[in-house]
Amino acid sequence: MKDWFKEHKLFIVIAVLIATGGIYYFFIYHETPAPVTETQLNDMESELQGETTVKEPEKPAKEEQKTETIMVDVKGQIKHPGVYPATQGERVIDLIERAGGLAKKADESQVNFAEHVQDEMVINIPAKGETDSSPSGIAVNGAAGPSGSTPNNAKVDLNKADVTQFQTLPGIGPAKAAAILEYRETSGGFKAVEDLKNISGIGDKTFEKLKDLVEVH
Repeated sequence: MKDWFKEHKLFIVIAVLIATGGIYYFFIYHETPAPVTETQLNDMESELQGETTVKEPEKPAKEEQKTETIMVDVKGQIKHPGVYPATQGERVIDLIERAGGLAKKADESQVNFAEHVQDEMVINIPAKGETDSSPSGIAVNGAAGPSGSTPNNAKVDLNKADVTQFQTLPGIGPAKAAAILEYRETSGGFKAVEDLKNISGIGDKTFEKLKDLVEVH
């Protein structure tokens, strides 16, 4: 046995050294990593979620409330009668300027320029010489108002009414209303209600409907 150790002494020493080195490397030099704490684990999960979660787009700033557009009908003694867009808060004067301004025959004293406009409002500018119970010159929501309109119990004066007033009569549209005005200007005014028959388009049947609704002053 001793002889065997002597013969293999060198190999035995080398084997012991290798074994010692291995033990040192695995158990002493190569330190076992410290366990991950619960706090570290939560932090790691939060980081991973932050990387994978798609951020929601930022909500745009609240849009300003859009101003509502309303429509106003401008009639009577105005340069460019018609229906005009407007906004809440505007006044009668703004719409009159938008329609080109007042005509020469307009009676400014019967118009309330400072009144606020409303949707479906009628601004009817009266002519000089027209008498009204109110100086507003306004009608709201499409209903005939005091200025430039004809009350139910009053007759239309053929020598003072404007296009809008004539159109309140049965069977009288824009074309016939314009023809009545033209006849009044070219003939020097109406002498009698029967003069309506001299206007093209107004026959006996139409006249019968109109004779009790009009007058001449």
